[in-house]
Amino acid sequence: MKTFEYLEHTADIKFRSYGSTLKDLFENSAKALFNAMIDTSTVKENEKWILEITADDLEELTYSWLSELLFLFEVEYAVFSSFDVKLHKDNGTWRIYAEIYGEKIDLARHFFDCEVKAVTLHEFEVIRNDGWMAQVILDV
Repeated sequence: MKTFEYLEHTADIKFRSYGSTLKDLFENSAKALFNAMIDTSTVKENEKWILEITADDLEELTYSWLSELLFLFEVEYAVFSSFDVKLHKDNGTWRIYAEIYGEKIDLARHFFDCEVKAVTLHEFEVIRNDGWMAQVILDV
């Protein structure tokens, strides 16, 4: 199963991420977000960040996950290449706990293809079929 793919879009970046499990879907969505901006193979996993997020449904959780990662990128001046996600549903509320690995931006090694300004809700969806698929448009 492929992890993610970029789709044609006139002005922004559109991708679909895939996973046989929700854990895979969330990790692959994060990789698609950062690979849209930078070659993540240049990112060393020197530091760890922790994210905890709750939401009422999977679409809201996925949107919040990607938005929080983008927020961390902006305020910590950091790029990420590895994500260890744990999910569970408790009394109708989805919870995510994630350890995120990366490093502070080093402009001598990290070359940006574009700057993602926001995760949008336009055409945003999370679908379960044989596995899981998320479709996301990033505002650049």
